[in-house]
Amino acid sequence: MTSITEVGAVASAPHRMSFYRRHRDVVDGFLFLAPFLAIYIVFLVYPFLKGIWISLHEWNLMAVAFNPDAKEFVGIKNYVRFLWGREMTWDMTAAWRPRLIVLLVGCGAAYMAMTGQITRRMALVVGIGVAVVWVLLGFHPGEDGRWFDRRFWPAVGNTFVFVILTVPGVTIVGLALAIALNRETRMMAAYRTVFFLSHVLSVSVVTLIWAFMFNPLRGFLAELTERLGAEPIVWLTNPDLAMVAIVIATVWWSMGIAMVLFLAGLQGIPSERYEAARLDGAGGWALFRHITLPGLARTTTLVVVLQTIAHFQVFGQSHLMTRGGPNDATQTVVRHIYQAGFRDSELGEAAAMSMFLFVIMMIFALLQLRISQAED
Repeated sequence: MTSITEVGAVASAPHRMSFYRRHRDVVDGFLFLAPFLAIYIVFLVYPFLKGIWISLHEWNLMAVAFNPDAKEFVGIKNYVRFLWGREMTWDMTAAWRPRLIVLLVGCGAAYMAMTGQITRRMALVVGIGVAVVWVLLGFHPGEDGRWFDRRFWPAVGNTFVFVILTVPGVTIVGLALAIALNRETRMMAAYRTVFFLSHVLSVSVVTLIWAFMFNPLRGFLAELTERLGAEPIVWLTNPDLAMVAIVIATVWWSMGIAMVLFLAGLQGIPSERYEAARLDGAGGWALFRHITLPGLARTTTLVVVLQTIAHFQVFGQSHLMTRGGPNDATQTVVRHIYQAGFRDSELGEAAAMSMFLFVIMMIFALLQLRISQAED
């Protein structure tokens, strides 16, 4: 005689089988994703959460290495240490150049909203962000005050200058190369490979090449200026030109990936549009303005956002070409974080500054998402 337990087991087996069959795609999908999710959690999510935990502690790298109990919980003290100062005051004329750039960004967002390029909601978000940044830039130490970290905010300013100069340069050069090479010939394929090869090089190789190019004694640029009858320009030790030199090297290094993205965008524009416009008598500039640029709107957004996020994390060029000098003229946020964590052993403060940089990256990522949704 069959027991009740055996009957229940026989009845539950088809139920389990039917559940797997109903959700087979979902289960298989999670099984395929499991290795990636495990690696992602171990190498990205856990270190990020650990970084937040470290940023809330007084964490000396060398002391904790020998004594794990040497750390001390201090809350947001590390954030206050690099974000704020003593006897702070607010002034309308403080940091007027960055604030002028912020206002121009706000005006640009307002113009794009009026012309329908972005939604009013998106323009409102950008406007609120512009207002907050504009107000924050007005704070500075009084006559008897000072920043708690006097090197951090100049490094932030240098990083913003680098991004403002580099991103338009990479975008314009990449677009120009893509338009010039958007032809299906054997030589064009070779030229594309040549221009893309710079992006394959490591940052150490790129900086070595351009450090030699900028050498005032035997570099290529020095010999060129001498043949033209001018004195060689001292690039890397001049506070006014060192950042320009790093920008030139970075544009040369990054233009390849921008060119490839723009080429993909150009090949996605139907040729019938150009043929119809030519039949209507449109010239080259009209074709570029009314067909090419609108057709590349999403590609341009992608290139700008990716380059912005990448160049906010600039480290190798500044570290290898100029060591952050002269006089901190090329000191960047990531290099300042590196020095705080590994030179000064202030790992807690370095982790806090890394969280600040992460917030900047997240803002640009959300901005990209909102712009993409508006365009859809």
